[in-house]
Amino acid sequence: MTESINNISIDIKGLTKQYGEQKALDNVTLSIHEREIVGLLGPNGAGKSTMMKIITCFIPATKGEVRVCNYDVNEESRKIRSLIGYLPEQNPLYNELYVRENLEFIAGIHGIKGKERKNVVEEIIEKVGLTKEVRKKIGALSKGYKQRVGIAQALIHNPKILILDEPTTGLDPNQLVEIRSLIKGLGKDKTVILSTHIMQEVEAVCSRAVIINNGKLVADDSVRALAQGETLEQKFREITSSI
Repeated sequence: MTESINNISIDIKGLTKQYGEQKALDNVTLSIHEREIVGLLGPNGAGKSTMMKIITCFIPATKGEVRVCNYDVNEESRKIRSLIGYLPEQNPLYNELYVRENLEFIAGIHGIKGKERKNVVEEIIEKVGLTKEVRKKIGALSKGYKQRVGIAQALIHNPKILILDEPTTGLDPNQLVEIRSLIKGLGKDKTVILSTHIMQEVEAVCSRAVIINNGKLVADDSVRALAQGETLEQKFREITSSI
């Protein structure tokens, strides 16, 4: 089986997720192409996290089809997990481990062994800008450097797709600039989905914005076309308040 058709990384058709009487996602259809950086926007409870959990094979859909690099999430979840790097909003870190020790452990989970593991860890440390902090325990790192460790964990197995849930929450202005620059660089050879409440972040990093409200896809366009002379935040408020 080929791993992409027409350069589509994620193909979603008629996706619905229902909890009892409530629809967290309602007939969403969406395609994301290779090397796109897509901002996933929506109010709290809109369905963003549900969509990310389905794409990453964490929960099943009620209806619809989701394919990742042309693999079906219901039938080939193990393969899909190997293709995705995921940084959840609550960054899963082992605070008592040193940076390098932690990344070696995560690499081992992915089956990376011996000399290859050492090389991969050193490469990732340099790529995400952790070299100066590598001798510290994770619990002693600043919020910004903890986020870098989280991104490093998501990248350690060289995934084709990177899903980042609120990766810059709580960062200071300098850290914001650095993490945004890192994400933009990663988008040169990976598909990136960036879920955030920060509109300026989408404007700075993403080429495209997808807006979900009450489980429905309500907007999908380039950031520039979507804003149409307004700020993206103004447009977001108009779209979500009118539905």
